[in-house]
Amino acid sequence: MEFDPLSYHYLARRNVVYSKKGMVATGQPLAAQAGLEILKLGGNAIDAAVATAACLTVVEPTGTGIGGDAFCLAWIKGQLYGLNASGPAPASISIEKLQQKGYDEIPALGWVPVTVPGAPSAWAELVTRFGRLPLTKVLAPAIRYAEEGYPVAPGTAEQWAKRYQRYAKEAKGEEFQFWFDTFAPHGRAPSPGEIWRSPDHAKTLQLIAETNGEAFYRGELAEKIDAFSRSYGGYIRQEDLAAFQPEWVLPISVNYRGYDVWELPPNGQGLVALLALNILRGFEFEHKECVDTYHRQIEAIKLAFDAGFHSIADPRKKDIDISDLLTEKYAHNHRLKIGDRARSPQAKKPFLGGTVYLATADEQGNMVSYIQSNYTGFGSGLVVPGTGIALHNRGHCFSFDPDHVNSLEPGKRPYHTIIPGFLTKGDVPIGPFGIMGGLMQPQAHVQVLMNTIDFGLNPQDALDAPRWQWIKDNTIEIEQQFPRHLAQQLEQRGHKVRIGLDPAPFGRGQIIWRGQNGVYCGGTESRTDGCIAAW
Repeated sequence: MEFDPLSYHYLARRNVVYSKKGMVATGQPLAAQAGLEILKLGGNAIDAAVATAACLTVVEPTGTGIGGDAFCLAWIKGQLYGLNASGPAPASISIEKLQQKGYDEIPALGWVPVTVPGAPSAWAELVTRFGRLPLTKVLAPAIRYAEEGYPVAPGTAEQWAKRYQRYAKEAKGEEFQFWFDTFAPHGRAPSPGEIWRSPDHAKTLQLIAETNGEAFYRGELAEKIDAFSRSYGGYIRQEDLAAFQPEWVLPISVNYRGYDVWELPPNGQGLVALLALNILRGFEFEHKECVDTYHRQIEAIKLAFDAGFHSIADPRKKDIDISDLLTEKYAHNHRLKIGDRARSPQAKKPFLGGTVYLATADEQGNMVSYIQSNYTGFGSGLVVPGTGIALHNRGHCFSFDPDHVNSLEPGKRPYHTIIPGFLTKGDVPIGPFGIMGGLMQPQAHVQVLMNTIDFGLNPQDALDAPRWQWIKDNTIEIEQQFPRHLAQQLEQRGHKVRIGLDPAPFGRGQIIWRGQNGVYCGGTESRTDGCIAAW
């Protein structure tokens, strides 16, 4: 059956959740319920999104924190808005200074990869412009969980244990002790169902709520971040925090088989998903489980990353024009490069990831696609003493090559892996979607959208379907349930196929589609503690 989310017959499928008054979809049940709580208190989709995002810094700290970045696509009263709340590198850092200190690359841990966190600014900006409730009420559920504690979910506990093992091995130095004091107070990661609490985190959230974010960028919290940085040779200063403002941006899109797919412009990698879809729309796909389908998807993704790695950077610092990349002429020329054999790409795979994604919707038809990240797990391994603020390590995504478009520069935002998505048909909003997970994100956007539009799968089935991931060169990784006969046929075409044993690298997604009469239809990620809270 052809995908038509406005059709009741499409929505009337198994494995999905329906609601009329509101919906929150994310990877942690307590956070989803926090968003729903705010909806029931009279908040809208924006308020619910911010409540959920703040709550995730407490209940899923393995992927996000107060000291991370955020991006948002929001459909509000008939218009799509884009918010880029990713922070730049400190003014005092540079490739030259790092080279003088003996660095030949940007490390993943410590002060070097710490950029200005943007997440608190996103919360304040979104609630101030579009919310119905004050930030004090919106952040109340997160503050409550941080103060009172909560039982750790199984998927979160698994990732927590992995990060603890890594930090115990690699995070050497006095500056890292504050992470262990905060997130491993008993000398280990918490077990599934174990109560974990962070009073410092609660106090920080309360300060952010009461000052509408000012304490983080121009107040008490900014002073503590500055003092911690100075004490251990860091680069970030109060001046960097005070100068930061989130940026409202115009979303970019391509039309794929009658549907407009929306992403945020660079410095995010949403462009990669659009480039791949633009190439793929020139092919006909009759069957999902077909070697031609998978082969063309993989080849289109490699071509898209080739372009993305050479053009995605901070447009405020580099003169970047992506308009030609999204034309049919560009897509046609690259479509011709896809033959029957795997083609070695120029692009290399440099990034990992650690992120949370959420989608919300309210009775008035407002919908939010929101993503937030500390990058690799807890981020830099640094926690600002007495605050619970885990600082991210997004600067690890910069190139150390001074001639590269994404080279590290003072005041420049890095290539960003986290990307929210949104789907419309003409002037009609279909809804938010997103799949977190480093460079898996644009790859998963393509796969889930094609599952939906080309193959008519409902939101849950579109998310549950086995995924593949391009790794590097001609190497792809497939999930264990991926059809073996198709894997063998891909190998015959020159792809190097390996089976991934861990579901986490294949991403974790959420979808909310709006159907007829305002009925919402949602799907959540089965690879983690995914949950839809509906009203």
